[in-house]
Amino acid sequence: MTTSRTLRVVEYRAVEQAIMARGVEWDFDPSLDRIAALMEILGDPQKSYKVVHIAGTNGKTSTARMTEALLRERNLRVGRYTSPHLQSMRERISVDGEPLSEERFTEVYEDIAPYLELIDARVGKLSFFEVLTAMAFAAFADAPVDVAVVETGMGGTFDATNVADGTVAVITPVALDHTEYLGPDIATIAGEKAGIIKPKATVVLAQQALPAAEVLMRRAAEVGAVVAREGLEFGVLHRELAMGGQLLQLRGLKGVYEDVFLPLYGAHQAGNAAGALAAVEALTAGDDPLGDEVVRQGFAQVSSPGRLEVVRRGPTVLVDAAHNPAGMEATVEALTEAFGFTRLVAVVAVMADKDVETILDLLEPVAEEIVVTRNSSPRSLSPDDLAVRAQAVFGPDRVHIEDRLDDAIDTGIGLADQGDELGSGVLITGSVVTAGDARVLLKAAR
Repeated sequence: MTTSRTLRVVEYRAVEQAIMARGVEWDFDPSLDRIAALMEILGDPQKSYKVVHIAGTNGKTSTARMTEALLRERNLRVGRYTSPHLQSMRERISVDGEPLSEERFTEVYEDIAPYLELIDARVGKLSFFEVLTAMAFAAFADAPVDVAVVETGMGGTFDATNVADGTVAVITPVALDHTEYLGPDIATIAGEKAGIIKPKATVVLAQQALPAAEVLMRRAAEVGAVVAREGLEFGVLHRELAMGGQLLQLRGLKGVYEDVFLPLYGAHQAGNAAGALAAVEALTAGDDPLGDEVVRQGFAQVSSPGRLEVVRRGPTVLVDAAHNPAGMEATVEALTEAFGFTRLVAVVAVMADKDVETILDLLEPVAEEIVVTRNSSPRSLSPDDLAVRAQAVFGPDRVHIEDRLDDAIDTGIGLADQGDELGSGVLITGSVVTAGDARVLLKAAR
């Protein structure tokens, strides 16, 4: 490594440490005062481009990536802000489809650092997520981008990203998650997500449970937003399995698009694609469709790392970030449809605050054996505690315990190798952190 390269890495690591020193990402203080004050002192960079704002429980990152791909296919310069990251903090802030370089990430932080200290002193200490959000908005203004695709971190109304006013708001399916922060039921959680729907915007609604739909529609009516609903104004007309993904017929807001290849698995990803398509159409002036080739080329280039991602063959090893019941249900359905394993071994590490029993219940019918372990987060449930819960669902004979994820992966692959090589698979899942750790260990491409 050259001296200049070494210096860049050292500087970048120092910035990472400075951001992490602001606390853990999952701390949630429901206030926009700090981030709004910071944006004002920075000149409100989030107002210098159009914003597609995405909230919901599951599917936000995939939808953001699909939206970005379609916009870039239309020759627009696009910024994308997503969370959490799988492997590197830089993944969260992308311009032109690429994460900020270590050098650029450091520059953006250093540009705003003096103002962080000012807000810390005057308004209150900015959080980990607030700092990264400010960096994203500033980087996008400096680029400059035409459109920013912005994913909420948690919730909506009091999420740091909500200092931006989305021309288009997308609400992916709302389900139970983060109940200790967002509320005990779907209606309450939907009320928090609904906060990103701004006056006169267009809101693209994925199919929702009735309690969520009622709340979201009420918010749209209150602020005069135009509503586009999956299954009514847009949606998936047809889909079929294809090598490496699925072939879709999509109805958008401005046309029907045939023979659209999506290199991702599952009905939930098809729904995410329909939502992304509607969002881009809503952002586009005029009544003309986007054009079949724009849609085909855009979606054909989509990737969503850590979402039923094949990282190894023989046996097939999949990495998936499902971390709540709704996400696991979608993963299991897609896995069953697209892979049809005769023998599947699950390697699972979950956060202690999740609905672990339901996640295990959903996995049990498809996984012949399960290896329980921990990931690199301090929130990870201990392997022993996870084993007790897994044994209650799978029975003692089907549960294996490994204290380290690398050993768990080796054990999972060894168990899968006992079956037919072509029909055996390993699913590594339970958390975004688990997926990211596994990608590092298995050296998956970033």
